Amino acid sequence: MTKDLVHHLANGRASAKPQPISLATKGDIKSPRDSDGHGTHVASIAAGNLVSAASLEGIGFGTARGGLPSARLAVYKICWSLGCNDADILAAFDDAIADGVDIISISLGGSSKNYFADAIAIGAFHAMRKGILTSTSAGNRGPDLATLSSFAPWSLSVAASTTDRKFFTEVQLGNNKKFEGVSINTFDLKNGTYPIIYGGDAPNKTSETGSPSYARTCNDDSLDKNLVKGKIVLCDGENDGTGQLFAGAAGTVMQGRRPDSSAFPFPLPAAFLSLEDGANIYSYINSTSNPTATILKTNARKDTFAPYIAAFSSRAVPMDAEKSSGAEFAYGAGNINPLKALNPGLIYDIDAPDYIKFLCGQGYSTKLLQSVTGDNSRCLERSNGTVFDLNYPSFALSIQPSNSISHVFNRTITNVGTSPSTYKASVTAPTGLNIKVNPSVLSFTSSGQKQSFALTIEGTLDKQMVSTSLIWDDGTNKVRSPIVVYEAF
Repeated sequence: MTKDLVHHLANGRASAKPQPISLATKGDIKSPRDSDGHGTHVASIAAGNLVSAASLEGIGFGTARGGLPSARLAVYKICWSLGCNDADILAAFDDAIADGVDIISISLGGSSKNYFADAIAIGAFHAMRKGILTSTSAGNRGPDLATLSSFAPWSLSVAASTTDRKFFTEVQLGNNKKFEGVSINTFDLKNGTYPIIYGGDAPNKTSETGSPSYARTCNDDSLDKNLVKGKIVLCDGENDGTGQLFAGAAGTVMQGRRPDSSAFPFPLPAAFLSLEDGANIYSYINSTSNPTATILKTNARKDTFAPYIAAFSSRAVPMDAEKSSGAEFAYGAGNINPLKALNPGLIYDIDAPDYIKFLCGQGYSTKLLQSVTGDNSRCLERSNGTVFDLNYPSFALSIQPSNSISHVFNRTITNVGTSPSTYKASVTAPTGLNIKVNPSVLSFTSSGQKQSFALTIEGTLDKQMVSTSLIWDDGTNKVRSPIVVYEAF
């Protein structure tokens, strides 16, 4: 990050000189034009037009649309064949701020635990000062714990949400037994049966890696084409299907897939099955001299447990604290309803001075703070804030094991709905905890009016993590804030 870039970002205007595209190669298209599909994908999520009768070869039939089809897009290209440079990221934020955008959507993840070593967090901070919301990627390193890649409180971290449908592909054996797998199979074998063979029984002995232990994974050049051609191949583990395709297979069944995982398309008829179902197919192959099978075209059906957050963004469980031991830490605060978000009733408002106090409370020095803010902001001991003081629309309390709990959160909410209006607090305390809101009734006489309240949590935990919520209700709007109390990791 250059000092010049920081200066321009601090002032919210475009840089006076062209910025280097240091990671662009000779083959890159040096314009906002998309070259690998990711930019188009992200843009369509943000503002794609309504497309009726959308499907993939008839699968998943319905209407496709982006978050706000009527929005206008400004596209800033920041990534190239060799990666994404911090200077390019900051220059794009700089240009977007100068252009007067309302929302910045950046589907890109970092890994720094230091806010001011993260170009996205820096850019989002300056966007926030200009009243621009930055929507960032939560990351693709789930379902492991503590893998969130974007956590600056002044931006909105967004995970990958699933649809309300699941896609299943059935494998039918010659003995008429069926097993349900996961994939997007657009190929129609028209119930035609094919011989089925285990990959480990068809090693390519002419290859340097031509052993049964390698062939069982069906990777490239591992299979004997003479033994595999025109057959369905059972493989151990996951791959992209190219090894089976180039060996001339009619289809492939892969075992080891978790049944709740995402579905993907392949270059030949394919289905992912659980280890248990795969073992049953393997037993069938070895139980007859002429084993056969077919792979049916994918069917879609409603998922009554939806919505989910995709496994690479979360834990691949329902968004329900009773079904997920990680509660909101596993799947976030919930899905946004774009229509209701236009009139939320109440908001937890935060501005730049609040975030600056928060950063001072996190240990950042005045010198470092000013190098990014570009103003005379100072970290004074009397004004230092902590994470608990930030006027955040959620409540998270970390405690030491076996400790009794006694903590007060102070919050201020602003009326942005009708007036006069009266909101009543509703909160259900988990076993062992006592949660009180004071005052529990707030009355507003005008739009923009602010009211403060305190949320007190007392008691003990009966498990490692508990989850509930505070809801302010005026009879029309329900303003929900998650509450999570957990033992420190």
